[in-house]
Amino acid sequence: MTLAEARRRVEQLRQEIEQHNYNYFVLNQPTISDAEYDQLLRELQMLEEQFPQLRSPTSPTQRVGATPQKEFKTVRHSIPMLSLANAFSEGEVREFDARVKKLAETERIVYVAEPKFDGLAVELIYEDGVFVLGATRGDGEIGEDVTQNLKTIKSIPLKLRTPKDLPVPKKLEVRGEVYMEIEEFRKLNQAREEQGEPLFANPRNAAAGSLRQLDPKITAQRRLQIFCYDVGQTVGIEFHTQEELLKTLPRYGLRVCPIYRVCESIDEALEFYREMEERREQLPYEADGVVIKVNDFEIRKIVGEVSRNPRWAIAYKFPPKQATTRVKDIIVQVGRTGKLTPVAVLEPVALGGVTVQHATLHNQDEIDKKDIRVGDWVLIQRAGDVIPEVVQPITSRRTGSEKRFTMPERCPVCGDRVVRLPDEVDHRCVNLSCPARLKESILHYASKGAADIEGLGERWVEALMNAGLVKEIPDLYKLKERVLELVRLERMGPKLAENLLNAIEKSKKISLARFIYGLGIRHVGEHLAELLAQRFRTLDALMNASEEELLEVEEVGPTVAQSILSFFRDQRNRELIEKLLKAGVVIQSPAQGAVSSPLAGKTFVFTGTLKTLTRSQAEALVKSHGGRVSANVSRKTDYVVAGEEAGTKLERARALGVTVLSEEEFLKMIRA
Repeated sequence: MTLAEARRRVEQLRQEIEQHNYNYFVLNQPTISDAEYDQLLRELQMLEEQFPQLRSPTSPTQRVGATPQKEFKTVRHSIPMLSLANAFSEGEVREFDARVKKLAETERIVYVAEPKFDGLAVELIYEDGVFVLGATRGDGEIGEDVTQNLKTIKSIPLKLRTPKDLPVPKKLEVRGEVYMEIEEFRKLNQAREEQGEPLFANPRNAAAGSLRQLDPKITAQRRLQIFCYDVGQTVGIEFHTQEELLKTLPRYGLRVCPIYRVCESIDEALEFYREMEERREQLPYEADGVVIKVNDFEIRKIVGEVSRNPRWAIAYKFPPKQATTRVKDIIVQVGRTGKLTPVAVLEPVALGGVTVQHATLHNQDEIDKKDIRVGDWVLIQRAGDVIPEVVQPITSRRTGSEKRFTMPERCPVCGDRVVRLPDEVDHRCVNLSCPARLKESILHYASKGAADIEGLGERWVEALMNAGLVKEIPDLYKLKERVLELVRLERMGPKLAENLLNAIEKSKKISLARFIYGLGIRHVGEHLAELLAQRFRTLDALMNASEEELLEVEEVGPTVAQSILSFFRDQRNRELIEKLLKAGVVIQSPAQGAVSSPLAGKTFVFTGTLKTLTRSQAEALVKSHGGRVSANVSRKTDYVVAGEEAGTKLERARALGVTVLSEEEFLKMIRA
């Protein structure tokens, strides 16, 4: 065979193989047997070996072949991959529908309902039609580069198909879910059992573990699949609705789930959910709910996002799977707010892929309402397929030896009084110095969203408290004066002690939002702490705020306002803050240099790639100068900062008349 003849045959084989991949994975209409497919692939491999100059990175033979990696590199998503808020009842879905209509200022919303796949979220990036990068979702902002592993998945095209009536996008970021079919999962576990290897708990764990193999050859053996359902940044193509997106992606060779429905009302979406719930056990893959999305992308922009969740979509979860076990005991745990939580100690039972040994009983009222007793056989489930809870006792199996549970009058940790306020369901320990409360408070203060003291986990907090080195949070900053005692702790040593002291010293500089969150005020999470910091700008202003001023903050209601007021009225909490400041903690307030800044009170949206700043650095600059950052452009947006390859946000800004800044203009504004 001459080189010219080989080139023609190689091109013909590649087209045939990719067409068969498209028929099998996208159209679900295979036209040849597996043996015939393998024969075509072997012929192509032989020709590429005989004529190495004909090899191409987009050839079907190049799906496997990369050498094992030492580690995964990190990838920053150009547009964050948001997580979905969950709903567990029809009422919550209808509340979602009402919120969307209110925000969109219209009574007619068209939705698209799709199965919620139980796999691993990924992003595929195509440039000029060629697959160049693939990453896991990670924390939504930063994921891991798993390009070589994703290439082994035959349902992911290495090169997009090119329909005559569609442009080849200059850039197309596609989001999807990598999963393993149930039958493949069973085969994998059977093989691992025969080889004496540990079994995967469920198909999702198997898919995640397979995709994160450092050797792509192992991933290739696992027969993973993908369903695409969303896009990130696009250049050279634009989508206007979810329906259009789901119809267009397959034409590029990108696989979408054929089971979805365009719904003219929330009632139709709920009907789709009920149908999917009935079909759940017949599906070849794991699905744990239905995702309901606003169809129109312009309406999505208006509705916007909150924290890390889009307001325009919700995941309506299926009822969790259940199991039966026995309550061996009921113990009481004490949290950082003094709340006593009864916990059932269970005979170990497998549920939803994990072994469950404990389940929360919430409070005394819940125990009384369900009539749960020590010794009962009970039905348990994982709420939202995550948190184990007791559904009900199986009274027919009672023998008469079961014992009723009553919340203790004394704290099981410190022995002090336990009270229950008239308007609350929870019992609380009144002792602010209770070791259990202190431990949880210190852990909360040191957590990632607060002071972020690396290495200070539960084990070391307990060790520090047991040794008398730490009795309250400010004592952390005195540990450098007791380094000899610190080093003597079991398994500590000089190097570990040095690392811990350095992490504590580093935590002295803390933003106002992180400090507020770290205080552990009831009902104040990370997002609300950020809103409070932006509104009051200094700790003093927040500490002395009136109820009326607190209620002016978005997402603060009467209960939250009273919680904040009560916290700062408590002299012991004020003394704690004073001790932290005296220990050298410096609170970096957004008010510093921000009151007179032209950014103060303004809302910014970033789009495209900036030259000198990362997206997170630019957003941090805005916040430090008193401004706000939003993910979407609306009439309330003051400025859009556009970098290279800016997408639809730039177009929307121009359409709405929002001021557009270059990166240079943005930096000049900061320096002003």
